[in-house]
Amino acid sequence: MPLVNSLKMFEQAYKNGYAIGAFNVNNMEIVQGITEACKEENAPVILQVSKGARAYANHTYLVKLVEAAVIECPNIPIVLHLDHGPDFETCKACIDGGFTSVMIDGSALPFEENIAVTKKVVEYAHAHKPYVTVEGELGTLAGIEDEVSHAVGSYTRPEEVEEFVRRTGVDSLAIAIGTSHGAYKFKPEQCTRNADGVLVPPPLRFDILKEVAKRLPNFPIVLHGSSSVPQNYVAMVNAHGGKMPDAVGVPEEQLREAAKLPVCKINIDSDLRLAMTGTIREFFDEHPEKFDPREYLKPARANIKELVRHKLRDVLGCAGKADECR
Repeated sequence: MPLVNSLKMFEQAYKNGYAIGAFNVNNMEIVQGITEACKEENAPVILQVSKGARAYANHTYLVKLVEAAVIECPNIPIVLHLDHGPDFETCKACIDGGFTSVMIDGSALPFEENIAVTKKVVEYAHAHKPYVTVEGELGTLAGIEDEVSHAVGSYTRPEEVEEFVRRTGVDSLAIAIGTSHGAYKFKPEQCTRNADGVLVPPPLRFDILKEVAKRLPNFPIVLHGSSSVPQNYVAMVNAHGGKMPDAVGVPEEQLREAAKLPVCKINIDSDLRLAMTGTIREFFDEHPEKFDPREYLKPARANIKELVRHKLRDVLGCAGKADECR
């Protein structure tokens, strides 16, 4: 099947209490690992590309890699989505260039300016044939990841969401309830430590999420910065020359709860990077004589695949849901 937009996916996810995984892609091995997992688990998927990914790998190469995944996984609904589009021009280029969904991130702008730029993107995307879905954002996430950087986050104000959605016409809305970008989602002083000395992050603001849901019934909500920063991969990185002290992410049980509420899209990027980097670091420590990229990228791809399978089955709840999302 051809690339799709997110309308049907979000309709089914909302109705049936699960979330679609939105995984950031930067190269062939990441695309392959994600989509092979989705094929085996019969799960719909959103492959998302950031401004940084387009600068690194080139728009055309990324689109063609995703088109190859569509050919290799003909029964899996796949959305090609722009993550954190910084302006109208970038969104337009992606819409014109084959993307089926875009995010316009005006969250750092004043409310009226955010509405204005978001509405402009929506009008262009919805007039496109075929229809391109648009994600907007209210509230800002702290942290740094792939050219998205805010030193301090701000929670979404539930009293603003109805007006924002009504005036912009967006198809989904990213909100800020305590997640953040990068592998250091919470400062140590924000966390407690369990009996084993492991950092335990503060809970997400589900009160905000539930209030937004009351004000926007049947409307799909998105969570950014939702990697869980698997500690086995953090340990692998650190054991093989890395330095990632106190890296901690969003607990998976909180993401499972969010997926049962109106959250229909959960973004995951740092976890993929950790799986790839940890695997490659370990490979070079164990095989210092090797130099063929195929030899170290193959196990990295395999670990990305297993990580994604776990997310689909045990966190997002979208394994086996491809048929209903077509």
